[in-house]
Amino acid sequence: MDRWRKSALSAACAAISLLAVRNAPLRAQQASPAPPAANSATRENAEFTAAADEVLQQMSEITGLKLRTPLKKTLRSREEIRAYVVREMDEEKNPGERYAGARSAEAFGLLPKGFDFDNFMITLLTEQIAGLYDPKAHEFYIADWIPLSDQRMVMAHELTHALEDQHFNIEPWVKAARPNEDAELAREAVLEGSAMAAMVDYLLQGTGRSIKDMPDMDPSMFLGDLGSTPTLAKAPPFIKDALVFPYLGGLQFSVAVLKDRGWDALAGMFAKPPASTQQILHPGYYRSGKIPAEVKLPAIEKVLGSDWTKLDENVMGEFGWKEVLKQFLGQDRAKMLAAAWDGDRFAIYEHKTTKRLVLVARLRMASAEQTDRFFGQYSEALEKKHSDRANLLRRPNFFSFETPDGGVFLHCIETECITLEGTSRNVFDAANKAVGWPAAPVSPADLTKPPEKVAVLKTSGGGQSPERALY
Repeated sequence: MDRWRKSALSAACAAISLLAVRNAPLRAQQASPAPPAANSATRENAEFTAAADEVLQQMSEITGLKLRTPLKKTLRSREEIRAYVVREMDEEKNPGERYAGARSAEAFGLLPKGFDFDNFMITLLTEQIAGLYDPKAHEFYIADWIPLSDQRMVMAHELTHALEDQHFNIEPWVKAARPNEDAELAREAVLEGSAMAAMVDYLLQGTGRSIKDMPDMDPSMFLGDLGSTPTLAKAPPFIKDALVFPYLGGLQFSVAVLKDRGWDALAGMFAKPPASTQQILHPGYYRSGKIPAEVKLPAIEKVLGSDWTKLDENVMGEFGWKEVLKQFLGQDRAKMLAAAWDGDRFAIYEHKTTKRLVLVARLRMASAEQTDRFFGQYSEALEKKHSDRANLLRRPNFFSFETPDGGVFLHCIETECITLEGTSRNVFDAANKAVGWPAAPVSPADLTKPPEKVAVLKTSGGGQSPERALY
């Protein structure tokens, strides 16, 4: 998919454009039918081509996007679809980048430790894909095991991508948001959401209604029962949400944009793409031009030392933080808290030997009141995330405790918070100092601990005094 940061909002995001939208489950658990006889295959190819040409013409009329060059259309077997998924994942992100993304998701608590992300995604996408448009080859593929009667909705969605590609060059348009992966996910939502909207208008042909007449519809009705397919039913909640977000969130965004001007507004979404998933979730921010604040991370590489490697650094966005909060606080509280997001940045470091992770994040909220609310509830989330903890310290704007994998720290000042997980108090203090904040409170127990490292200095009286070294 194309979001986990792509973290699993990186490794997961790269394949999201491959997920096809269906009216009903694909019954992927059933065995593929035997290969058709030659004359039957010829007849099916002719029927498929005729149906695709008919749907392509209808999608051109719906969207107002004229077909500029002939489009290649082919039926593909499950084995060919799987090979395409593997190739696309390798081209989108190399193994190291996918590893970093999966570990980032793990650090935020979005994926279980040791989760085999690559193999899971290949199996999941092979199971789910009904059809796709390949913007590199400018070719439309559809699964050959799906009856023609079920293919037309897939065609309506994917052929909209083909038309958009001929007018807006969609692959470089999406990648132009890099390295900001939250902004890239927002562009994916424009692609998938607009294709969803076109698909709805395809279904509404002959009714006298269109997508802009249906602002209160439940968009999930068009996805069918996604959880009924075996691999998706076992997927961590984050993967399900990240796969579905560009379709459902993007559809609601597209409906909001298309409501007044209809499909004449489509070109404007490509000319002025949304800057963040926040604008997708709140289309009013897109219309008003509200963009996220630029947030910079404190530099901690020197204080961490040479044994640590930075795996990833990016932006979570409102969608990403909503997913993190949802893991530990539930959907309703997560949605409310994440809506106050105004900008963020995070980085993940991995120890070269032990593979332990350090997560550092800086988050800006819409107001001091919202920051106080976030502090109170995110500290609760951190406690739920780390069940094995000790030496908890809670103050009005500072919260910390120790775990077997290192300390956890949360400090908020005015409209910003910084949080570190998996490291020492010394590293936190260095990060806190780097952003120019006053020193955080210290636990009374810390004052009685023996020094971690002692430098012996002579005093003027000939005695010795210990001095704690910071590192």
